[in-house]
Amino acid sequence: MKKFSMSTWLLFLLPSIIGIFLFMIPFKIAGEWKIPVAILANMVAGVVEPIMPWTVTIVMILAALGSIIYQFKKDSDPATETFFEKLFQVNWFWTITRVVGAVFAVMVVANIGPEAVRSGDTGGMLLSPTGLLSFLFTIFLFAGLLLPLLLNFGLLEFFGTMMVKIMRPLFKLPGRSSIDALASWIGDGTIGVLLTSKQYEEGFYTKKEAAIIGTTFSVVSITFSIVVIEQLGLGSYFLPFYATVLGAGIALAFIMPRIYPLSRKADEYIDGRPYDKNAETLPEGYNVVTHGLENALTTADKNRSVSKFFSDGLKNVLDMWMGVAPVVMAFGTIALMLATYTDVFVWLGKPFEPLLMVLGIPEASQAAQTMVVGFADMFLPAILGEQMIESEMTRFVIAATSVTQLIYMSEVGGLLLGSKIPVNFFDLVVIFVLRTVISLPIIAVVAHLLF
Repeated sequence: MKKFSMSTWLLFLLPSIIGIFLFMIPFKIAGEWKIPVAILANMVAGVVEPIMPWTVTIVMILAALGSIIYQFKKDSDPATETFFEKLFQVNWFWTITRVVGAVFAVMVVANIGPEAVRSGDTGGMLLSPTGLLSFLFTIFLFAGLLLPLLLNFGLLEFFGTMMVKIMRPLFKLPGRSSIDALASWIGDGTIGVLLTSKQYEEGFYTKKEAAIIGTTFSVVSITFSIVVIEQLGLGSYFLPFYATVLGAGIALAFIMPRIYPLSRKADEYIDGRPYDKNAETLPEGYNVVTHGLENALTTADKNRSVSKFFSDGLKNVLDMWMGVAPVVMAFGTIALMLATYTDVFVWLGKPFEPLLMVLGIPEASQAAQTMVVGFADMFLPAILGEQMIESEMTRFVIAATSVTQLIYMSEVGGLLLGSKIPVNFFDLVVIFVLRTVISLPIIAVVAHLLF
């Protein structure tokens, strides 16, 4: 193993330990277990509550205007595109989504337009001073700024190398795919999809591996999971909730690659080469620990710039604010309007009602409606559940299921379809339904033990 200076070791260890503390170590505050990032977000949220609806609206307007402007700009080379090009240069579907989100937000804060949009049961609930979007903004602020502690200083590289002996036999994947999963888990599912797509295009993953990683390991981040459980009023259950999500996620990761449609994907690289069995051999004289440490320390040594740390953090914040807030406002308001004024979700959710009843879940009829809506956006089950469901057990099931469903079109699903990863819309529908049906019994067992 190469020799590294003491400063490089400290650069790997200190930020990684601080990052683990901030994102993964819960504390009991006022009777509820919360991780430090969520505690900081709640403290700030209480101070800035009065100005949040207008602040969120202004950011959504900027996201919409920027996306419209960049629609008429020639697409840049991915290798040289600027941060603002990445932020605003989205396709027409997401541009329209951002515009719709901004229009809905203006209607709510200015109290104009149809009552169905700005009602306290629809858009008004999402954009109230204590609503979901206000909390999203504060949690994204701290999570985004502090995320480089986990991403930039070698923690992912260390764990990725260590996982080689586990990923292949259990999940039919190369060890490096654990980095994609960790990046998703700690950062955002979209990060995992982008990492996977990039490595697939560069010839590191086969078509089957890319499809498995993109639909199974682009997991919902800690940040989003906090938002979901808080939205349903179960913040004190975060630890058992997230443990349930991880347990169900691992079971799904074991099962899904072995069944249709993922099992049918070709085991060849993007250029047609067959799978290379020798792609993961360790260099001579190394074991997984020494090789992992060397990778981690090399990464840490490249990230000595303080300005880059804050620059990366700020970019994360803007990416989350402008990418997620308009989508939640647009899809969330439409879904709440459909739930409040129509029976669409009642009929779509009917097939899940007998399964929920067999599993002994209270308010099965109402809960069934939330099982389908997650395909549009991961937050929608939590938004509808908070509105319709009284039972804490049922809210817990809704929260855990919505996070393990994974394939939601507002983010991960849309990104997968827009990438070169070999999955189509039908694949995503089948995977979404299978993940829901397989994870529900696991989650229901835990819910019965807890409540």
